Amino acid sequence: MSEMKPVFRFVVVLYMLTAASLCYAGRSRKVEIMKHLNRLNKRPVKSIESPDGDIIDCVRVSHQPAFDNPFLKNHTIKMRPNYQPNWINNNNNDIKVSSMMNPSKDGELSSEKETMTQFWNSYGKCPKGTIPVRRTKKEDVLRASSVKRYGKKSSSTFAQLNSIDPDLINQNGHQHAIAYAQGEFYGAKATMNVWNPKIHQSNEFSLSQIWLLGGSFASDLNSIEAGWQVSPDLYGDNNTRLFIYWTSDAYQATGCYNLLCSGFIQTNNEIALGGSISPISQLDGSQYDITILIWKDPDEGNWWMQFGNGKVLGYWPATLFSYLTESASLIEWGGEVVNTASDGQHTTTQMGSGQFPQEGFSKASYFRNIQIVDESNSLRDPKDLNTFSEQSNCYDVKTDSNGKWGSHFYYGGPGRNPNCP
Repeated sequence: MSEMKPVFRFVVVLYMLTAASLCYAGRSRKVEIMKHLNRLNKRPVKSIESPDGDIIDCVRVSHQPAFDNPFLKNHTIKMRPNYQPNWINNNNNDIKVSSMMNPSKDGELSSEKETMTQFWNSYGKCPKGTIPVRRTKKEDVLRASSVKRYGKKSSSTFAQLNSIDPDLINQNGHQHAIAYAQGEFYGAKATMNVWNPKIHQSNEFSLSQIWLLGGSFASDLNSIEAGWQVSPDLYGDNNTRLFIYWTSDAYQATGCYNLLCSGFIQTNNEIALGGSISPISQLDGSQYDITILIWKDPDEGNWWMQFGNGKVLGYWPATLFSYLTESASLIEWGGEVVNTASDGQHTTTQMGSGQFPQEGFSKASYFRNIQIVDESNSLRDPKDLNTFSEQSNCYDVKTDSNGKWGSHFYYGGPGRNPNCP
């Protein structure tokens, strides 16, 4: 019996040390999270409670997270771009969506217009000189794999255009259905209809966006991205939300979604990045779409973003990038999902409407009036529009062209189905 006492004491001491270590680690993580929240959530001029559970803080333009970046400490804020692509109509400052008829038929776009809103807009406005910032909550950070990775994409998020290797697909978990153009570009534009795709599990997402890319796909990729997404892990719900993203090192250390790190400088006081958007397109019903334009100011090199017809949201400073200080070499438009294949089968997470492109208007998701900005700062149709999908029996893309919609394509799919086990 006496021989058991030392063993017992050792077990007790080991247990106490383990418990103390876990307790310290827990406290340390809590401190780390609180510091991160204090960095992100700047002191607001006013706050607005949104019916979807968001809290929108109206933060002074000069106090936003972008200026935590030491390279931007002495940056002079630009409230408007010096140059815009020559098609922009500044007389219309509303964000419009259309209930549209099939472009393949004789019907014209319906004259009925509705204003695309964010839920919080009905409960208050941010005063001039401030910007609306979605408040980050502790629960948001806790859902991330680490505080450091909160608000960041994985390094395997971009489409590997030259590879349809099944092993690669299974390894990186990201799948795409996109149209793309290669060349020398100074911006991109498109109108996309907005859906609320079903997500199989919380650590997956579904998005539709524009990518402007420069550099290689190894370690120095520069990317500017914008569109809509459903991401339960990032936002804690299944709402469809407006988002942006950037990286200058292939999603390794730099960049983030929305305003979750130093980078994008917002100037608009009406649109919240990461905020829910409404209304949503309905199957066999009205189709609601948003227009996004991103272009490089030829004078100062900043990359500006416009949402709708006239809502200039802000810009990515040229100093954030290496390759994109000159131009983009690849533009992509389309959808992306995460397929974790957690049960050994393909995910049922939908892309776009969840319908294949062959279903066409009012069923499938689309990008229409696709354009690029050329070296003369003019918008034009891309000369060569190619398509790509890793597994077309899961998610597919189909291009077309006509006078009303210009260069356009349908894309998407349901994920798992009899042909995509």
